[in-house]
Amino acid sequence: MDEKKISLNADTSAEGQQMQANAEEVLQKHDKESATRKLSGTIGKVFFVLCVLVSCYHLYTAAFGGPVTLVHRSLHVAMMLSLSFMMYPFNKKSDRSKPTICDWILVALSFVAPFYIWYDYLGVVERAGNASQMDMFMATLLTALVLESSRRVSGNALSILSLIFIAYGMFGRSMPSFFMHRGYDWTSLSNHFFANTEGIYGTSVSVAASYIFLFILFGCVMQKSGMGQFFNDIALALAGHTKGGPAKVSVIASGFLGSINGSAVANVVTTGAFTIPLMKKTGYSKEFSGAVESAASVGGQLLPPIMGAAAFIMAEMLSVKYSEIIVWAAIPALLYYLGIIIQVQLRASKDGLVGLPKDQLPNAGAVMKRQGHLLIPVLFLLYMLFFSGTTVIFSAVCTIIVTVVVSQFSASTRMGVKDFIEALADGAKQTVSVAIACACVGIIIGVSSKTGFGLTMANTIISLGSQSILFTLVFTMITCMILGMGLPSIPAYIITASIAAPALSKLGIAPAAAHMFSFYYAMFANLTPPVALASFAAAGLSGGDPMKTGVASVKLAIAGFIVPFMFVYSPQLMLIDTTILQGFSVALTACVGVFLIGVAVEGYFMAPVAWWLRAVVTVGALSLMHPGMMTDVVGVVVLAAVWFIQKGKAKAHEQA
Repeated sequence: MDEKKISLNADTSAEGQQMQANAEEVLQKHDKESATRKLSGTIGKVFFVLCVLVSCYHLYTAAFGGPVTLVHRSLHVAMMLSLSFMMYPFNKKSDRSKPTICDWILVALSFVAPFYIWYDYLGVVERAGNASQMDMFMATLLTALVLESSRRVSGNALSILSLIFIAYGMFGRSMPSFFMHRGYDWTSLSNHFFANTEGIYGTSVSVAASYIFLFILFGCVMQKSGMGQFFNDIALALAGHTKGGPAKVSVIASGFLGSINGSAVANVVTTGAFTIPLMKKTGYSKEFSGAVESAASVGGQLLPPIMGAAAFIMAEMLSVKYSEIIVWAAIPALLYYLGIIIQVQLRASKDGLVGLPKDQLPNAGAVMKRQGHLLIPVLFLLYMLFFSGTTVIFSAVCTIIVTVVVSQFSASTRMGVKDFIEALADGAKQTVSVAIACACVGIIIGVSSKTGFGLTMANTIISLGSQSILFTLVFTMITCMILGMGLPSIPAYIITASIAAPALSKLGIAPAAAHMFSFYYAMFANLTPPVALASFAAAGLSGGDPMKTGVASVKLAIAGFIVPFMFVYSPQLMLIDTTILQGFSVALTACVGVFLIGVAVEGYFMAPVAWWLRAVVTVGALSLMHPGMMTDVVGVVVLAAVWFIQKGKAKAHEQA
């Protein structure tokens, strides 16, 4: 591409250059999982080799099978623990250049439990209900290592919550009557975490050791082949010249990249360092620019085909194929992004903003000719998931191989041996935070299964909701968002899905819709003040006020906050038990509803919208989002009315 043309991978201004210089600092400030050591020298080389070996192990077991379940999961956790103690310092004051002696001891201790399980596998399994002293010691060691690693990687919240659940499991007899249970001693409780697949080595770790690891590795291989630059350049080529173009570029590029990497804050920093200066240059405010980037980045975890990591756990918890999750998530995710695009367009029209000069943008045809072949692995993955009849794990391994092969088609995307080895190392490093969170949340799930806490909470939620689906949904939404403020999105989803989804299912809501509902609000905690990590990171790049950026992010994502209620009341939106025609009909009315919501929020459509008309538009939007002939008629009437009123007002302004 001509050097004079704008590229999201090149500096666009002095401000953009400064932003790139500060991007890593912003990432480490707002994303605990990115605050890692910078290992170099011999230690750095050792760490790099270990990461490559970890990836090779997971690729091998995915392709050819691994050891028995408990041994495999324990070894996976041990690998992630050891890498975490090397990567993450004890606290902010600790040495960030190399691990301490204490860290090396923790690295060694991480492999004690899997070695013990491997050495005495039958004994450990047979004694699961009657643990020996050595079993209890190993369980205690494992629990302590997981809690400390989680504290370093994700912050205090998840570890503290796990300790609260442990206390609940041990002192159940002292709890209020509704939450009272028989209580368990530490030997029984810790062995439940250690000696079966309902605790630390439970479902979430199983998913992390298989699907999640492989798809994170796939994302790293895609990045090495230049997929990130391709998404950025094609977004610029398609939308950069339109009204408010840079904001639309941010939405498209962040959505694509977010679906692959699954990290909202990292995505904000990666794409925001380039898109935010473009948006500000076009005329968007600092807060709105940051809000666009954060809202689009968070939505990446909701967008098929990869959807970050939580979607794999959802498939496992629901015992369905991952391809079904993709189908369920498609229309709601597109509605979410449609809502953002509509508000971006309306804001650009209201403020008289224009796009970037077309002659300064990359040509779509040239981009496709140079890098379009990188879409082949994505299409191949979809084919494997939907039509091949093979497992998700096998599909992921094959897609990684196809990506490496396809990258050879052009010199600009060609991966060498060094690139592939670096991708292997990156895959292991990027999996650590997810895997440790999955291991730690196993403590919470283990206590819940042991004590029946999940069933108790489900009954409590139903009681608080007074058997009303709407009230129960609202309580679930609040619970998800409170948990999400202090926890990474994956454990937040797992906990709420384990507790709230059964309550929703008891009220007759489809299990798929119940889980997706929990999933959405666990993700949105990244946007909502007072703890809005994605919004705050975007504000750090844009120079805007963090709280105002958070509020603006919520306004941009407002359609996404309503969509979960829509698919609960109308599962056809997730294409559940419906025909294509019915699904299309529901999706069409939902799109009109999303448009009206955008008009109500922005207060503009062809001309400024009066406050009373905004209220009417809101009613019309909500009517269209609720299934039924009468509600659809109300929505269509409101749409027609606002069209004629605003058209007349726009003509009057032109004549004046």
